[in-house]
Amino acid sequence: MSHEMQRQAGPVVDTLPDDDTFRAPLQYPPDVLLANARAARMPLFAPARRAADLIDIARVDPAIALDVRYATARNFLGFPVYPAPRAFLQRPAAQALSQARVIAARHGYGLLVYDAYRPWHVSYLFRQAVPEDLYEFVGDPAIGSRHNRGCAVDLTLWDLATRRVVSMPSGFDEMTPRAHVAYGGGNAAARALRDLLAQIMVESGFLPLAEEWWHFDYGHWQDYPVMDLPFDTIGRDTAP
Repeated sequence: MSHEMQRQAGPVVDTLPDDDTFRAPLQYPPDVLLANARAARMPLFAPARRAADLIDIARVDPAIALDVRYATARNFLGFPVYPAPRAFLQRPAAQALSQARVIAARHGYGLLVYDAYRPWHVSYLFRQAVPEDLYEFVGDPAIGSRHNRGCAVDLTLWDLATRRVVSMPSGFDEMTPRAHVAYGGGNAAARALRDLLAQIMVESGFLPLAEEWWHFDYGHWQDYPVMDLPFDTIGRDTAP
């Protein structure tokens, strides 16, 4: 299968083929999952120390490429849950991500973002969608996730010379041990790139998630509120 050119905001990147997409066994049909998520009500969480200040990553650093999988069917669900291929972070996290992009460029790579801010109802949908043995790969909506706070980003590297996304030990959102940051199998070159990504992100103020090589949390995530804001209400008139 030929590579699919990434058509979302930012640089055009030659992505990996569709056959790298993991599919989870869904517990309910898509229409039921979507309806239940729309009807779900977010619980009350403790007040946050900082007010939300979500900003579009593409406005902070247009050199960061986007491949927002949840705006497409190319994800573990097999259907879209976002209305548009946009990615938001809290402003300090977006600025830290821009710094990570600069560091990655020194190594000859760019950043390709798969996901960032995730509305709470989408996390609720994810939890309802998968069986219990895959819960380690989806956040618990009862406590809220770093994604719900706009302080988590899922991403990978792409080669600045070839404009191709690099191969990692697993595909994005693959719910298997190959996704773990400590996974020691597979291709040594892929593991080295996984570790390089982690090094770049840690140097920029992010923390890795043990279960997912692509997931990084901004270091001050706990200061921000859990949110269920629709994309079309966020940041369109906010200055970079």
